[in-house]
Amino acid sequence: MDLLDDARALQDDLVRLRRTLHAAPETGLELPRTQETVLGALDGLGLDVTTGKGLSSVTAVLRGARPGPTVLLRGDMDALPVDERTGLDYASANGSMHACGHDLHTTMLAGAARLLAAHRDRLAGDVVFMFQPGEEGFDGARHMVEQGVLDASGRRADAAYAIHVLSAGFAHGQFAVRPGPALAASNGLHVTVRGAGGHGSMPHRAKDPVQAACEMVTSLQAWITRTFDIFDPVVLTVGVFQAGTQSNVIPDTASFRATVRCFSERSLALLREGTVRVCRGIADAYGVEVDAEFVEVYPVTVNDAAEAAFVSRTVAELFGGERSLAMPQPLSGSEDFSRVLDEVPGAMLFLGATPPDADHDTAPNNHSPLAVFDDAVLADGTALYARLAADRLAR
Repeated sequence: MDLLDDARALQDDLVRLRRTLHAAPETGLELPRTQETVLGALDGLGLDVTTGKGLSSVTAVLRGARPGPTVLLRGDMDALPVDERTGLDYASANGSMHACGHDLHTTMLAGAARLLAAHRDRLAGDVVFMFQPGEEGFDGARHMVEQGVLDASGRRADAAYAIHVLSAGFAHGQFAVRPGPALAASNGLHVTVRGAGGHGSMPHRAKDPVQAACEMVTSLQAWITRTFDIFDPVVLTVGVFQAGTQSNVIPDTASFRATVRCFSERSLALLREGTVRVCRGIADAYGVEVDAEFVEVYPVTVNDAAEAAFVSRTVAELFGGERSLAMPQPLSGSEDFSRVLDEVPGAMLFLGATPPDADHDTAPNNHSPLAVFDDAVLADGTALYARLAADRLAR
């Protein structure tokens, strides 16, 4: 089966579907319009289709002509609460944006379903197409795993794959994968400092929570550099800091929220205890109270070594060796596809989708309101999804 030629013959249809999704993005776990669009794209393919309970997921199972293993392919469907500023003629105008390329993932997965359905007579085994909402902070993969997506074919998936496009960082059309950690664990640190308010001219008669909270922010950074091996990196970034209402008023409380990224269970254990301990120690020194909570969001995304090697070989066979990149190090973003890879051997790979007239080193990154992804990669991503499934079933 010549899946690449078949996929390229679908390019116009893929572009239409992707742009339909891009123009009407939805966020979170409830994506009714997106779900309806996906169901329409799968209609008539002869798949066993189910939808989620309490979330707008779609699980579609393609039954091969003969018994065999099960391969799961995943595409996330949700967008971000970002006002798009790309100026594209199909740009979103509803206050949300597919700034992370999930519209491309969904399109490529629907295209792969179409390709494989046309060749089901040559497949020995089943393919599960996992259309997932809520990747952007809502843990949609966990919900789908709990609702049985890994066993949707009647047997546990033997392997699982996901493609993630990038608007910057990798050359256009480059596929990249690595064994072991591919993406960081994502965690949160939520801190509220409680002091005693007063007049800004007399700080000695108050207990200033702002000063204590600022000390916590800077001390956490210093603590990280003196606690963690630089070859097992940790990143802590404070994205929210809130305190006060007026410059001459010392408030009663100050709070901040940080994202904390790491790549190993050892680092996670140290962070879980140490970040809270640092905040409590500083609060004690300043004579204020603190509520500090370390929240685990997504685990490390870990690619199975054998499956990562299989992905690299498949990319090279389908597109040529120059299109297959061995990632030298993981990315510090995070993914709830980690929930799937915690249960099933598989791999997440990345696809450079920077427009050809832009420099992938300086183009706006994923999550930017200016992020642009090139439709030209749709057919190649579709073909690779289908080829990974077909070749893995044939092992």
